[in-house]
Amino acid sequence: MSPEFTHRYLEIIAQLLEVMGVLAIVVGCVIGIGEALRNLVRRRDGKTIYDLFRTRLAKSILIGVEFLIAADIVGTVIIEPTMESLGVLAAIVLIRTFLSFSLEVEIEGRWPWHRRSNRHDDD
Repeated sequence: MSPEFTHRYLEIIAQLLEVMGVLAIVVGCVIGIGEALRNLVRRRDGKTIYDLFRTRLAKSILIGVEFLIAADIVGTVIIEPTMESLGVLAAIVLIRTFLSFSLEVEIEGRWPWHRRSNRHDDD
């Protein structure tokens, strides 16, 4: 394969990953709104509706961010990696990783290192 072909192929992969990330967020929002409206019609408690919507939204953002990080990594590989581009990638990954970590804490409601080792403890 020629370098130009490989470069173009990786560009397409990076763009697809970006689109998948945005779609994950948008679809999650739409599903969350749909679920919230359905729960509203069923006259569920407002706090429950809000909590379910917030969890759905956070999960979709979390998945979307993971795709966007992957797109950034592939995108950086496409260009000739310089210290500047690697520094920018590191900053982006750091920010998005912090966002992912924060969303994970919001979804789980506790720090990752406080997770129970046995999932049946909740029973």
